[in-house]
Amino acid sequence: MQNKKILGIITARGGSKRVPEKNIREFLGKPLLAWSIEVGEESGVFDRFILTTDREEIAKVGKEHDIEIPFIRPAELASDTSSSYDAIKHAVEWLKENENYEADWIILLEPSAPGRQPFHIKEVAELIQKENNNFDSIFSISKTPAHFSYLKELQKNKNNIITRVNDNEILRNLTHRNQDILESYYINSAIYAFKVSNLFDGNNSLCGNSTFGYEMEEKYAIDIDTPEDWIIAKAKMKQLIKK
Repeated sequence: MQNKKILGIITARGGSKRVPEKNIREFLGKPLLAWSIEVGEESGVFDRFILTTDREEIAKVGKEHDIEIPFIRPAELASDTSSSYDAIKHAVEWLKENENYEADWIILLEPSAPGRQPFHIKEVAELIQKENNNFDSIFSISKTPAHFSYLKELQKNKNNIITRVNDNEILRNLTHRNQDILESYYINSAIYAFKVSNLFDGNNSLCGNSTFGYEMEEKYAIDIDTPEDWIIAKAKMKQLIKK
């Protein structure tokens, strides 16, 4: 095992339009943001664990749950068009310039994914610390339900005739039985881990040339983006809490 320095980051901007004040809205008895802070702290894998936000209200909630908030993010890095890459690169540069702090890897926890558990974060950290790993990033993934597989994605023409996306296969040539569909996966937004050097390789991306897929059971894959997602997330989280 090596001793790579891991910086934990939570990104939580204000201004959510589809679910107003999403990050600090009460979710099963505490602010949504608190779920990510608590599992991150419980994992015990971070050299430092910080919150980057543009809003004092969000920072206040963060402080109440004992996460470090070294700065308030500039407003221009928290607009609807700003990316996680922009916010994280700013955080890394700020820490280096103001506190002479540098890490080897970052684990990003987004507040909109409250289903992850401390053991997930620990397992990702263990992958990071292994010697001779051949990847520069780790994204959490879950299996795509067969009925949502890319092999069943359809398109329609102006006459409403449907065929499969990309290859225009007609319906009778498709694989219809779900049990015959090849397994595929989607990024579930629960955990993103990556080398700090990826931020500065000129590609403006969190991932580099080789991304490891850390598979999580679908029951933990919760990503809140819409009011409908919020309702589903509460139902799924209630089941997790029971267990």
